[in-house]
Amino acid sequence: MVLKDLFAVSLILFSVIDIMGNIPIIIDMKKKGIEIESGKASIVALLLMTAFLYGGASILKLFGVDVSSFAVAGALIIFLIGLEMILGIRIFHDPPDTRSGSIVPIAFPLIAGAGTMTTIIALKAKYSVVDIQLGIVLNILLVFLVLRSSTWISKKLGDGGAMILRKVFGIILLSIAIKLFKENFVLMANGH
Repeated sequence: MVLKDLFAVSLILFSVIDIMGNIPIIIDMKKKGIEIESGKASIVALLLMTAFLYGGASILKLFGVDVSSFAVAGALIIFLIGLEMILGIRIFHDPPDTRSGSIVPIAFPLIAGAGTMTTIIALKAKYSVVDIQLGIVLNILLVFLVLRSSTWISKKLGDGGAMILRKVFGIILLSIAIKLFKENFVLMANGH
Protein backbone atom coordinates (compact mmCIF):
# COMPACT_ATOMS: atom_id res chain seq x y z
CA MET A 1 0.00 0.00 0.00
CA VAL A 2 1.36 3.38 -1.03
CA LEU A 3 -0.06 6.41 0.77
CA LYS A 4 -0.20 8.32 -2.52
CA ASP A 5 -2.36 5.58 -4.09
CA LEU A 6 -4.68 5.50 -1.08
CA PHE A 7 -5.08 9.28 -1.30
CA ALA A 8 -5.77 9.10 -5.07
CA VAL A 9 -8.37 6.31 -4.68
CA SER A 10 -10.05 8.11 -1.76
CA LEU A 11 -10.23 11.37 -3.70
CA ILE A 12 -11.67 9.69 -6.80
CA LEU A 13 -14.33 7.92 -4.73
CA PHE A 14 -15.09 11.13 -2.81
CA SER A 15 -15.74 12.91 -6.12
CA VAL A 16 -17.98 10.16 -7.46
CA ILE A 17 -19.93 9.58 -4.22
CA ASP A 18 -20.31 13.36 -3.86
CA ILE A 19 -21.83 13.21 -0.37
CA MET A 20 -21.57 16.99 -0.05
CA GLY A 21 -23.60 17.35 -3.24
CA ASN A 22 -26.19 14.94 -1.85
CA ILE A 23 -26.87 17.11 1.21
CA PRO A 24 -29.86 18.85 -0.49
CA ILE A 25 -31.41 15.44 -1.27
CA ILE A 26 -30.94 14.31 2.32
CA ILE A 27 -32.44 17.56 3.67
CA ASP A 28 -35.33 17.29 1.20
CA MET A 29 -36.07 13.72 2.28
CA LYS A 30 -36.06 14.68 5.96
CA LYS A 31 -38.48 17.54 5.24
CA LYS A 32 -40.83 15.01 3.63
CA GLY A 33 -40.74 13.05 6.89
CA ILE A 34 -38.54 10.26 5.55
CA GLU A 35 -36.28 8.84 8.24
CA ILE A 36 -32.62 8.33 7.41
CA GLU A 37 -30.64 6.04 9.68
CA SER A 38 -27.02 7.18 9.26
CA GLY A 39 -25.46 3.95 10.49
CA LYS A 40 -27.73 1.67 8.47
CA ALA A 41 -27.26 3.65 5.24
CA SER A 42 -23.47 3.74 5.74
CA ILE A 43 -23.17 0.01 6.48
CA VAL A 44 -25.36 -0.99 3.52
CA ALA A 45 -23.36 1.29 1.19
CA LEU A 46 -20.09 -0.15 2.57
CA LEU A 47 -21.32 -3.71 1.99
CA LEU A 48 -22.52 -2.91 -1.55
CA MET A 49 -19.25 -1.21 -2.48
CA THR A 50 -17.15 -4.00 -0.96
CA ALA A 51 -19.20 -6.67 -2.74
CA PHE A 52 -18.71 -4.79 -5.99
CA LEU A 53 -14.97 -4.46 -5.35
CA TYR A 54 -14.54 -8.21 -5.05
CA GLY A 55 -17.18 -9.46 -7.46
CA GLY A 56 -18.91 -6.60 -9.26
CA ALA A 57 -18.50 -7.80 -12.81
CA SER A 58 -19.38 -11.37 -11.76
CA ILE A 59 -22.49 -10.23 -9.85
CA LEU A 60 -23.76 -8.35 -12.90
CA LYS A 61 -22.94 -11.27 -15.23
CA LEU A 62 -24.90 -13.59 -12.92
CA PHE A 63 -27.99 -11.51 -13.73
CA GLY A 64 -27.03 -11.14 -17.39
CA VAL A 65 -26.38 -7.41 -16.98
CA ASP A 66 -23.32 -5.60 -18.30
CA VAL A 67 -21.70 -2.66 -16.52
CA SER A 68 -23.01 -0.17 -19.10
CA SER A 69 -26.62 -1.30 -18.67
CA PHE A 70 -26.23 -1.04 -14.89
CA ALA A 71 -24.86 2.49 -15.26
CA VAL A 72 -27.76 3.50 -17.56
CA ALA A 73 -30.31 2.19 -15.02
CA GLY A 74 -28.56 4.11 -12.24
CA ALA A 75 -28.52 7.22 -14.42
CA LEU A 76 -32.29 7.03 -14.88
CA ILE A 77 -32.86 6.85 -11.10
CA ILE A 78 -30.51 9.79 -10.51
CA PHE A 79 -32.33 11.72 -13.27
CA LEU A 80 -35.70 11.17 -11.59
CA ILE A 81 -34.32 12.26 -8.20
CA GLY A 82 -32.98 15.42 -9.87
CA LEU A 83 -36.43 16.10 -11.35
CA GLU A 84 -38.00 15.70 -7.91
CA MET A 85 -35.60 18.29 -6.52
CA ILE A 86 -36.06 20.85 -9.29
CA LEU A 87 -39.82 20.55 -9.77
CA GLY A 88 -40.70 19.98 -6.12
CA ILE A 89 -42.70 16.86 -6.99
CA ARG A 90 -42.63 13.35 -5.58
CA ILE A 91 -41.92 10.52 -8.01
CA PHE A 92 -40.73 7.86 -5.59
CA HIS A 93 -43.43 6.84 -3.15
CA ASP A 94 -42.65 4.66 -0.17
CA PRO A 95 -44.91 1.76 0.78
CA PRO A 96 -47.36 2.88 3.49
CA ASP A 97 -45.62 0.82 6.21
CA THR A 98 -42.19 2.42 5.79
CA ARG A 99 -40.91 5.96 6.00
CA SER A 100 -37.22 5.13 5.77
CA GLY A 101 -34.95 6.23 2.96
CA SER A 102 -31.84 4.68 4.48
CA ILE A 103 -31.34 1.95 1.90
CA VAL A 104 -33.15 3.37 -1.16
CA PRO A 105 -32.26 6.00 -2.30
CA ILE A 106 -29.51 6.92 0.22
CA ALA A 107 -27.31 3.78 0.32
CA PHE A 108 -28.26 2.98 -3.28
CA PRO A 109 -28.09 4.77 -5.69
CA LEU A 110 -26.86 8.02 -4.08
CA ILE A 111 -23.83 6.66 -2.20
CA ALA A 112 -23.18 3.27 -3.77
CA GLY A 113 -24.75 3.94 -7.14
CA ALA A 114 -23.92 3.00 -10.70
CA GLY A 115 -21.20 5.67 -10.95
CA THR A 116 -19.53 4.47 -7.76
CA MET A 117 -19.77 0.81 -8.76
CA THR A 118 -18.34 1.33 -12.25
CA THR A 119 -15.59 3.51 -10.76
CA ILE A 120 -14.66 0.74 -8.31
CA ILE A 121 -14.36 -1.74 -11.18
CA ALA A 122 -12.25 0.76 -13.16
CA LEU A 123 -9.97 1.49 -10.16
CA LYS A 124 -9.03 -2.21 -10.00
CA ALA A 125 -7.14 -1.78 -13.26
CA LYS A 126 -4.71 0.69 -11.66
CA TYR A 127 -4.76 0.33 -7.86
CA SER A 128 -4.48 -2.51 -5.35
CA VAL A 129 -7.59 -4.01 -3.79
CA VAL A 130 -6.27 -2.99 -0.34
CA ASP A 131 -6.00 0.68 -1.38
CA ILE A 132 -9.49 0.61 -2.89
CA GLN A 133 -10.99 -1.08 0.20
CA LEU A 134 -9.36 1.47 2.53
CA GLY A 135 -10.54 4.30 0.26
CA ILE A 136 -14.08 2.92 0.47
CA VAL A 137 -13.91 2.74 4.28
CA LEU A 138 -12.57 6.32 4.58
CA ASN A 139 -15.35 7.62 2.32
CA ILE A 140 -18.03 5.70 4.23
CA LEU A 141 -16.80 7.28 7.50
CA LEU A 142 -17.22 10.72 5.90
CA VAL A 143 -20.64 9.74 4.55
CA PHE A 144 -21.70 8.66 8.05
CA LEU A 145 -20.57 11.99 9.53
CA VAL A 146 -22.45 14.01 6.88
CA LEU A 147 -25.62 11.93 7.26
CA ARG A 148 -25.40 12.24 11.03
CA SER A 149 -24.94 16.04 10.79
CA SER A 150 -27.59 16.66 8.12
CA THR A 151 -30.10 18.21 10.57
CA TRP A 152 -27.43 20.62 11.85
CA ILE A 153 -26.40 21.43 8.25
CA SER A 154 -30.06 22.03 7.38
CA LYS A 155 -30.47 24.48 10.29
CA LYS A 156 -27.35 26.39 9.22
CA LEU A 157 -28.63 26.68 5.64
CA GLY A 158 -32.17 27.74 6.56
CA ASP A 159 -35.22 27.16 4.34
CA GLY A 160 -34.13 29.60 1.62
CA GLY A 161 -30.59 28.27 1.45
CA ALA A 162 -31.82 24.68 1.38
CA MET A 163 -34.28 25.48 -1.44
CA ILE A 164 -31.60 27.16 -3.56
CA LEU A 165 -29.14 24.35 -2.89
CA ARG A 166 -31.81 21.75 -3.75
CA LYS A 167 -32.56 23.39 -7.12
CA VAL A 168 -28.88 23.89 -8.03
CA PHE A 169 -27.94 20.34 -7.09
CA GLY A 170 -31.05 19.03 -8.83
CA ILE A 171 -29.69 20.50 -12.07
CA ILE A 172 -26.25 19.07 -11.30
CA LEU A 173 -27.82 15.64 -10.68
CA LEU A 174 -29.66 15.87 -14.00
CA SER A 175 -26.37 16.73 -15.71
CA ILE A 176 -24.54 13.82 -14.07
CA ALA A 177 -27.39 11.47 -15.00
CA ILE A 178 -27.35 12.62 -18.63
CA LYS A 179 -23.55 12.25 -18.81
CA LEU A 180 -23.70 8.74 -17.27
CA PHE A 181 -26.56 7.81 -19.60
CA LYS A 182 -24.86 9.19 -22.71
CA GLU A 183 -21.46 7.55 -22.07
CA ASN A 184 -22.89 4.18 -21.16
CA PHE A 185 -25.71 4.11 -23.72
CA VAL A 186 -23.11 4.51 -26.47
CA LEU A 187 -21.08 1.62 -24.98
CA MET A 188 -24.25 -0.47 -24.71
CA ALA A 189 -25.25 0.30 -28.29
CA ASN A 190 -21.76 -0.67 -29.53
CA GLY A 191 -21.99 -3.97 -27.67
CA HIS A 192 -19.23 -3.33 -25.12
